[in-house]
Amino acid sequence: MSKTSNTKLPDSADFSPIRAIGREQLQLLYRISELLSRAGLEEALMEQILDLVISYLQAERGLFARFDRQTDHFSVVAVRNISQDRLTGLQSFSSGILRQVISEKKACLYHDVQQDPQISQFKSIQIENIKSVIGVPVFHQGQIWGVILVDSTSQRQQFTKENLFFLEFLANLFTLVLDKIMTMDDLQNENLILRRQLKQMPAVPDMIGESPAMRNLYQLLQRVAQSDVSVLLQGESGTGKELAARAIHKLGKRQDKPFMAQFCGSIPETLLESELFGYKKGAFTGAYADKKGLFEVTDQGTFFLDEIAEISMPLQAKLLRVLENQEIIPLGNTRMKKVDVRIIAATNKNLSDMVEAGTFRRDLFYRLNVFPITLPPLREMREDIPLLVNHFLGKYGRPGQGIMPATLRNLERYTWPGNVRQLENVLQRAIILSDDAKISPEHIVLEDSRDVADFKGHLHDFELLLLRKRLQEFNGNRTQTARSLGVSVRWVQLKLKELENQNTT
Repeated sequence: MSKTSNTKLPDSADFSPIRAIGREQLQLLYRISELLSRAGLEEALMEQILDLVISYLQAERGLFARFDRQTDHFSVVAVRNISQDRLTGLQSFSSGILRQVISEKKACLYHDVQQDPQISQFKSIQIENIKSVIGVPVFHQGQIWGVILVDSTSQRQQFTKENLFFLEFLANLFTLVLDKIMTMDDLQNENLILRRQLKQMPAVPDMIGESPAMRNLYQLLQRVAQSDVSVLLQGESGTGKELAARAIHKLGKRQDKPFMAQFCGSIPETLLESELFGYKKGAFTGAYADKKGLFEVTDQGTFFLDEIAEISMPLQAKLLRVLENQEIIPLGNTRMKKVDVRIIAATNKNLSDMVEAGTFRRDLFYRLNVFPITLPPLREMREDIPLLVNHFLGKYGRPGQGIMPATLRNLERYTWPGNVRQLENVLQRAIILSDDAKISPEHIVLEDSRDVADFKGHLHDFELLLLRKRLQEFNGNRTQTARSLGVSVRWVQLKLKELENQNTT
């Protein structure tokens, strides 16, 4: 019997055995390294390698076992015999020798285990009549990952120290490639999990985009759809707030119930109130019969209130009652009615600023703002413009109609103050203007491009013109305007002061 040191050789190690490796061994190692370099730890691959090792050493059996440190158990990666038969299990192999390799973290070589009193007592040694054994550890990240073991029922002259070194060299090859193989396995498993999660996750209906901003939006919509809380959709005009509200409804548990959308801007207060809450016969001139309000019609469903910032303070108080108590009182009635409606509101204004200014109820804001979602503007997801263009061409264009690359580049460079709605309108107009198979740049008409192209004034005046336009894009928000121009908020304030002075002189 003899033992070697740990397979991780120190700087002072004797490398003379490497010089003794013959041509046949080198060819075998090269063939095995080729197999390892282009595959993972598949059972068929490991069986091929064990067959090569058994044949070369003239052994009778070979085992590659993986060791699980947490459970303290071995599992079979591959097991073969000299006839290249696939064996099952590791019961017939010496667990005692496997344990010895694990505990000592060293390779071992036994010429005649039957004569070794410490080894011959192992049950499998006696039952299988094993005479000679070589066992070497395989390391991964400094810990033993597994053991390669070959044995024979006769005393084998091939079980020499040189061949022990050969097996250690093979184990080191496994160690070198194991990090790569394990990393690839982890990535494949992670990829499989993500794919399954995507399959299980319902698609967001009627919305287009693959940019990070849109993917983040999809996740928020899918999450909030499973609950019943109020949602406040924020974002500039044309970003698709009603589409987002419909998506929440379609993905939620109320999908089979009514969905109602009501625009709250530019509607007289009394008319909007009667539309939302209904009225009793005789409540006002022209009320000839009872009429159900939209909240009552939408019972059990989802109600989308667009431009919620435009409703009056008295109407805000009535809406608060709906959110707090799920109750409505129709005009001209004194009796309350119970309704079960999920509220989704939307605005392109900053409700927090309106609360501070006293033009929007604080308690209503908190009731609406349970789950706020900000829809990204088109300029923050320019990579989605080609997808949107193809969608609108398919929807409005002639069969086979496309767009020139130069035209698409122009669309991608534009700031799109009107967002997706503006892009849709621009493409509809371009489709009408174009008689060609592909839409060219001259067919694209952008609202503010002519102002800039025809500007003949000084640089200072151009700065003020651009500032006005950008403030319009961001609905007067100075912080967003400054960010889009690459300047400080202080610069915007100073320029606005100049505009005020111009208007007063």
